[in-house]
Amino acid sequence: MLQVVQAYDRAPLAEIAVDDAAAMETKLEAALRTFNARDQWLAPHQRAGILRRAAALLDDRRAQFAIQIAREGGKPLQDATIEVTRAIDGLHCAADELRSFAGREVPMGLTAASEKRWAFTTREPIGIVFAISAFNHPLNLIVHQVAPAIAVGCPVIVKPASATPLSCRDLVALLQEAGLPGPWCQTFIPRSSALAEQLACDPRISFLSFIGSAAVGWRLHSKLAPGTRSALEHGGAAPAIVDRSADLDHAITPLVKGGYYHAGQVCVSTQRIFVHEDIADEFTERFVAEVGRLRVGDPTSQDSEVGPLIHPREVERVASWVAQAVAGGARRASGGSTLSATTLQPAVLIDPPADARVSREEVFGPVTCLYRYAELDEAIARANALRAPFQACIFSDDIDVALRASERLDASAVMINDPTTFRTDWMPFAGRREAGYGVGGIPHTMRDMTQEKMVVMYRRSRQVRAKRPPN
Repeated sequence: MLQVVQAYDRAPLAEIAVDDAAAMETKLEAALRTFNARDQWLAPHQRAGILRRAAALLDDRRAQFAIQIAREGGKPLQDATIEVTRAIDGLHCAADELRSFAGREVPMGLTAASEKRWAFTTREPIGIVFAISAFNHPLNLIVHQVAPAIAVGCPVIVKPASATPLSCRDLVALLQEAGLPGPWCQTFIPRSSALAEQLACDPRISFLSFIGSAAVGWRLHSKLAPGTRSALEHGGAAPAIVDRSADLDHAITPLVKGGYYHAGQVCVSTQRIFVHEDIADEFTERFVAEVGRLRVGDPTSQDSEVGPLIHPREVERVASWVAQAVAGGARRASGGSTLSATTLQPAVLIDPPADARVSREEVFGPVTCLYRYAELDEAIARANALRAPFQACIFSDDIDVALRASERLDASAVMINDPTTFRTDWMPFAGRREAGYGVGGIPHTMRDMTQEKMVVMYRRSRQVRAKRPPN
């Protein structure tokens, strides 16, 4: 059995059965039989109906799922409730996408050799999907991996993070309650990561969807069976630029939220903030004051704004990174001290050195770093200095500055007057280089989980006689 504990106080929450090698094989064979039985595939209207019924069931159990997310993952209840809302919308998004999810006509007759032909493509499910998910959004990340697979007709086996398996387990049960036959979506909860790696590399897996650390993701990617496709979502030390024209009344609160949402445990958490020297003193004073007002505590309380880190060892790690930066010359403007075995006082560091871990690696904790700059291109160059670009942002009321930054920031998405954490579930979402592989977002994942087949029809020449009109 796997014991699941509450992230905040480590109190036992539940015990769930784990899968061994025999269970893995049973589930994989069930998925394979389901995919090979083409005449038994669910029609698009059936798949859409299941997703919509599941969304309605999830809506009815909104409070139940929100409190569970807060308990197992430590996300503050107010944010956990928003996660459930996004998950409901994600199920609808996958169903809605089926209305326009189709192939295309391929032009013929452009050469003499292609005359008298009509060609078009269809989209077919790629095969069995294995999804490995992360702890920080234990419901919505599962929706992002499972709903596209169900929508396009791929059997999916999903492995949640071992720290947060309950939301995944309950969502899969809810999908089955909505009418999805069991083999189309199965959980896989092994005791060790070795068994998950074995499944990911099995040649019967057609698509690996991985959300987690870059070290694990790239290792798995390198070991996949020939022909297996993959999508990897990692993270980075997301940069924000605050131009001297920025409206600080608008910028401070979003940047605080972007830096400390879910205690910074987000792949696009705002980590490195470059502030123009003309406004740096005012920005720093106001930013530090607002961070100092954040309420840290039990995530099941409606008042809490920052909850625990997922494990006590993460508190120790983040605290050591802060101490290292301070020892290297950073000024600690606020926080950084341990409040309990699982919580850390939100920290603000001023001008940590470029080689400090907080300046070059993803902190994944409640820490932001402030740096002064004189020229915009200097800030852009420093923002672009790392090998894991993902999302970035700029706050500016000068349209020329905002557009110059959006063109030159090395990022898959640039937010203007919004923090790096902004996302909708239908927009493309992707890390570049070490930060990820492929493009996430529900419609984009649906395309990744299908492959095009072209059909070409040759029209034989024959005379078509008109019917005689009746007498």
